[in-house]
Amino acid sequence: MFDVGFWEILVILVVALLVVGPDRLPGLAREVGLWVRKIRGFVTNVRADIEQEFQTDELRKLLNEQNKEISQLKDMMKETEDSLRHEVEETSYLVKSIENDVKDVQEGFAEEGDFGEQATRLVKQRKAEADSSKLSDAQPAAQDTPPAKDRDEPKA
Repeated sequence: MFDVGFWEILVILVVALLVVGPDRLPGLAREVGLWVRKIRGFVTNVRADIEQEFQTDELRKLLNEQNKEISQLKDMMKETEDSLRHEVEETSYLVKSIENDVKDVQEGFAEEGDFGEQATRLVKQRKAEADSSKLSDAQPAAQDTPPAKDRDEPKA
């Protein structure tokens, strides 16, 4: 701040000696030293307070950022939990539905007879339906095709 060298201090001391006098100069030097010490202490305290405030602000910012991240994580966990609950409920409903269907089928087979016989009968029935659908699909195709005599075939 101030660039005070040896010669400047010597000039100030000579002027002070002439103005104040040799009797009061030691007391004045002591008071000036006390004032300089108080000013330096004050500046040091202000500097420390400012640095502490900056550190406090930085810590507050970090704490706020971490709180935001924590709340985001809590929201994600809540959404995941809700999603899982929904999936479990849906799966539970489907399992119960399948159980009821199986019970109905078992009761139907118990009334009608042996399970193996029922299964064989159902397989034969489906096979017959598939064969009849193939035959009905093949007949219209044969009707649309003209007989071999009517077709224009290239003669070799």
